[in-house]
Amino acid sequence: MLSIGQLAAYAGVTIRTVRHYHATGLLPEPERDHSGYRRYDAGAVVELIRIRTLADAGVPLAQVQELLAADDDAFAAAVAEVDRRLRAEIREHQRHRERIKQLAAGESLALPPGAVAYLGRLRELGVSERMVRGERDAWIVVAARLPERMDAFIASKQAQIDDASIAAFYRDLDDVLDWQPGDPRLPGLADQLVAQLDAQLDAIAVDGHGASTDDGMPDDLAALLDSMFFDQVPIARELVALLEQRGWTGWTKNRRTDPR
Repeated sequence: MLSIGQLAAYAGVTIRTVRHYHATGLLPEPERDHSGYRRYDAGAVVELIRIRTLADAGVPLAQVQELLAADDDAFAAAVAEVDRRLRAEIREHQRHRERIKQLAAGESLALPPGAVAYLGRLRELGVSERMVRGERDAWIVVAARLPERMDAFIASKQAQIDDASIAAFYRDLDDVLDWQPGDPRLPGLADQLVAQLDAQLDAIAVDGHGASTDDGMPDDLAALLDSMFFDQVPIARELVALLEQRGWTGWTKNRRTDPR
């Protein structure tokens, strides 16, 4: 969980801006902890980045909330309307028009071209749209915190999904999102994950290939990404516990606890 200062830093805004968005109702204000401080989760980071990007593009704050609540078709129609308005304005606003067009593209929101291409590759491999959306939101958070590392992270992930067995595993994971705690298939899933993790570890030991995307990732970012996984996947905590029983700890930053 993040403080208001950390939240502002992730989204590239000031604390004063965050408080203003609270006051206007654009960003829901979280409950305070036992010490009286606001604490924010990964969802707040994604929402604040969306608000900031729309605001930077010249969308009036009064219209931002409407856009954020709109479905895909309504959002696209609203973006098109803003685009027409911006084209009628002076040359100074041309930059804003281009950013609105980027927003309409979906993944271009706060993501570099390499990450957008990676998400497109997942779709080509037949990975479900909800899996792609989950990855997209995670990459938005990573890009906000470590923009200079994104190329390396994406290159590593691309190398992983080029492996046919891992690509197939990604496709199968869509069904896993609907499993509930106690599902009898969980131990088998944990065994499959451990086999993949062990294989990656062996590859690094042999020739240095297969390094994971979590190398050098700050603990606060890893914890935030873990929280997204725990919040979105019902069996997440049980699965992580099963991995720990098999010698692997963590999710975003997974490490072997019993060196072989």
